[in-house]
Amino acid sequence: MELAFIPSPSRGVLYLGPIPLRGYAFCIIIGVFVAVWLGNKRWIARGGRAGTVADIAVWAVPFGLVGGRLYHVITDYELYFSEGRDWVDAFKIWEGGLGIWGAIALGALGAWIGCRRRGIPMPAYADAVAPGIALAQAIGRWGNWFNQELYGKPTDLPWALEITSSADGRVPGTYHPTFLYESLWCIGVAVLVIWADRRFRLGHGRAFALYVAAYCAGRGWIEYMRVDDAHHILGVRLNVWTAILVFLLAVTYLVVSSKKRPGREEVVEPGAEATGGETGEDAATEDEAESGKDGAKSEVDDEAGSAKKI
Repeated sequence: MELAFIPSPSRGVLYLGPIPLRGYAFCIIIGVFVAVWLGNKRWIARGGRAGTVADIAVWAVPFGLVGGRLYHVITDYELYFSEGRDWVDAFKIWEGGLGIWGAIALGALGAWIGCRRRGIPMPAYADAVAPGIALAQAIGRWGNWFNQELYGKPTDLPWALEITSSADGRVPGTYHPTFLYESLWCIGVAVLVIWADRRFRLGHGRAFALYVAAYCAGRGWIEYMRVDDAHHILGVRLNVWTAILVFLLAVTYLVVSSKKRPGREEVVEPGAEATGGETGEDAATEDEAESGKDGAKSEVDDEAGSAKKI
């Protein structure tokens, strides 16, 4: 008998009149806003302009959504194109199904286009938004809770997730809440990247590489716990192999980059210094300097007038 468990919502969508309000979509949207907000703060701290992160996100987010959906549809094509399935469902992104690997890959392409248009180094932008992306993933994973999907193996642990739906082959019961495990892991990844960036002044894309490596390390064991249908290679889930490969690439980049380009970029956004606003201290200092100049000029004028009288 289960003494405690995490209940699943009875439904993942509410209706405001004819308008559906889907929990999965809300989690994605909130995650994007958090990522942009934190990325903007970090970008300004690096010497960039306010608003630049949001401007580039206009390119990165749509590309990321398309990439995430494409990865999911390609790797689980039988859900949409096998006999008895409706291929139109491949476009129903609100029902769940975004692959983080495709989202990061195409999202990076969109960010590269935005950075190129602004004359900004892509690695510096990636470093600024890295922890925000991890937090966006942490929030986005709760969309799986709303949809009662992507859970782990059966368990009777106190934090087990109760699945009540029997649709699409689900078996009601209590399972490992892998959505929660990954959400907590992503929060830890964000904290790790922020700490390491402050401690070691990571630059040239190394903060982003650390995020990728740390995320993959957690995704590997969490993916191994899941029981949803997936393609296997040598008896191991495809996404586990993907996590291993991407982890190795990220670590390799960290090592090579630190040797070839140590330190951090001095300028992340050309012209930002020239157009940046003055702080209160800067303005006060300049006012004092101007007052000093005016006072000195007055004293010189007074002395000159006295000399003429004499």
